[in-house]
Amino acid sequence: MRVSTRNTKVAFFVTLGACLVALAAALNIGWIILSWREVAVLILGIVFFLAIIAGLILNTIFLVREIRRNEQHDSFINAVTHELKTPISSIRLYLETLKAREVPPERRREFYDIMLADNDQLLHTVEQVLRAGSLDHQRGYLHKDRLDLADLIWQCAQLARSRYHLDEHSLRYEENLNGGRPMVLGDAEELRAVMANLLDNAIKYSFQDVKVLVEVSATDDRQVLVKVRDSGLGIPGDQLKRIFKRFYRVPGRDMARVKGTGLGLFIVRSVVKKHGGRVQAESAGEGQGSIFIIQLPTT
Repeated sequence: MRVSTRNTKVAFFVTLGACLVALAAALNIGWIILSWREVAVLILGIVFFLAIIAGLILNTIFLVREIRRNEQHDSFINAVTHELKTPISSIRLYLETLKAREVPPERRREFYDIMLADNDQLLHTVEQVLRAGSLDHQRGYLHKDRLDLADLIWQCAQLARSRYHLDEHSLRYEENLNGGRPMVLGDAEELRAVMANLLDNAIKYSFQDVKVLVEVSATDDRQVLVKVRDSGLGIPGDQLKRIFKRFYRVPGRDMARVKGTGLGLFIVRSVVKKHGGRVQAESAGEGQGSIFIIQLPTT
């Protein structure tokens, strides 16, 4: 219902803008026909006419963008609310169960594991929101250390295997470093956040059939490439650039099966850009998997 209302508003402002432009054009053309002998007045009228048309078009674009932005903000708030409320409710339920009756030791340990997992999910959501907010206030600041990027990414892959209970066939790691070790200047925690977001997405959007490949390779022009390849849901071609926007999530029934805040890829792009690198996404289409490629300068 809310989406339908917003679409109605967008259609209304677009239609209103088009009608106003058509009306202004009709009035101006009629005025030109009536006063074509007055050249100076005619030129001045054309200038004012173009200014009015430009103003109407810009106003319509602004209104439509604001409606879309509000829609994204509402979706973000709903997503964050769900991401926060679900683990909190789960933890409360298990705590009430432990308090209300005697629970066998085996079940108690199971409850503790579930609550710890819910707590990790809660912390992850809070960290995503705080990190996204801090990126706007620390554009010029970056704590730099000389890092072995391949080793850092290998650690991230190991952590993802442990977190999602995957074997080495489901999440593979490969290096092609030409006998060297690519060193980069950067913030280890921020680069770990980049890899955590990419690996989380690759695993979650693969659903049950997880086949993720992480590749690290060195190039001849003092660059290091990191590729995260999956065989999951894939990304429509017209969405490949939009997915890096703040709060943006690809629309569609299958995409909606995975909960999220729409901040992960925004964080990836922002952090990589702060490190002097680039990130891009590739996909053959829906159901064809996706590849995320990070390019960073080496020291």
